[in-house]
Amino acid sequence: MRVAIVSESFLPTINGVTTSVRKVLDHLKAEGHEAMVICPSAGSPAEYNGFPVHAVPSIAYRQFPMGLPSPSVQALLRDFEPDVLHAASPFLLGGQAIGAASRLGVPSVAIFQTDVAGYARRNHLGAATGLAWRLVRKVHDLADLTLAPSSASAADLAAAGVERIERWGRGVDLEAYHPRTRTDPDALAVRRSIAPGGEVVVGFVGRVAPEKRLETLEALRGIHGIRIVIVGDGPSVPAVTKALKGMPVSWLGPLSGRDLALAYAAFDIFVTPGTEETFGQTIQEAHAAGLPVVAPRVGGPIDLVDDGTDGYLYAPDDRARLRLAVYRLASDADLRARFGEAGRRAVLGRSWQAICGELMQHYERVIANGSSGASEKSVKDPANLTKLSRSQAI
Repeated sequence: MRVAIVSESFLPTINGVTTSVRKVLDHLKAEGHEAMVICPSAGSPAEYNGFPVHAVPSIAYRQFPMGLPSPSVQALLRDFEPDVLHAASPFLLGGQAIGAASRLGVPSVAIFQTDVAGYARRNHLGAATGLAWRLVRKVHDLADLTLAPSSASAADLAAAGVERIERWGRGVDLEAYHPRTRTDPDALAVRRSIAPGGEVVVGFVGRVAPEKRLETLEALRGIHGIRIVIVGDGPSVPAVTKALKGMPVSWLGPLSGRDLALAYAAFDIFVTPGTEETFGQTIQEAHAAGLPVVAPRVGGPIDLVDDGTDGYLYAPDDRARLRLAVYRLASDADLRARFGEAGRRAVLGRSWQAICGELMQHYERVIANGSSGASEKSVKDPANLTKLSRSQAI
């Protein structure tokens, strides 16, 4: 199989989109398939795992490179002759690529990963929320299949008028994130450094940005015997630091690889208060590590947290329930252990190998069906997508 992956984000930018694309590329390599990557220009490598990486012009938007439609996209696809196009979190670049693939007779799979409309709501852009969904529908209607990561995002897409939707989740590294790591000497050293008094460690992993709502952890103020640990960095660090002033908080900065696994192993409870998660990959990582999870009852976490079995869900604006959930877990080591074991069991069937195997089946089906010509509805000039996005001012 020859797979062209067009991603709105890639190395050196680290986020959920980049991580899933890398895992797919790793799987394609292991299974003997051919691939190439087209991504925004942002210092990306010329190749990844032996596959060529082609960078196209981009602009910086809120610290992220945003790929722009480029004449080279169709030429790259034509020369590579892919069997299928994989569009990761398609926006301007991805929308153009899906349209180009259709004109070349190449079927396409669009992976919905970024809650664009949620961004519009959070920034109080009013009518722009509707315009955001128009853009999402316009882009995803070009594809032969849209894969949504959660039941909530699938429902949102269907309500917006997107057709041909199926579910595809994300995998988790069951070996890197494992309960046994808690007894690793390096993990114990991390724990001693952040909780020298034996405090219960309440951890968060992710980008420190407005959509993560870390300021709401202020609701935990005064709970005796806990230590809040934040792994990550981002534009909201000053605001979160101010909101949590005087609380027992440790900042570990951005971590990856073994260092990230050791951080999870040093946690006792995992909390993720963001309300715009289309999936919630860190929840899976926490469950794999044997941690109970506390998350809002909205979006991706609804599918990943079994309330009262492997964690607690709370109404997004109910800070009292957030506090109560953490208090219960912090006060009961047996409850934490029971929830942690249940969380580990819940993710045992979600290895990246299994999840990527599902993706290959989706590829095979759209290849067998051939390109539906869905993108014939699209305007040939990709500048129209750019114009629509600019009208939203997001």
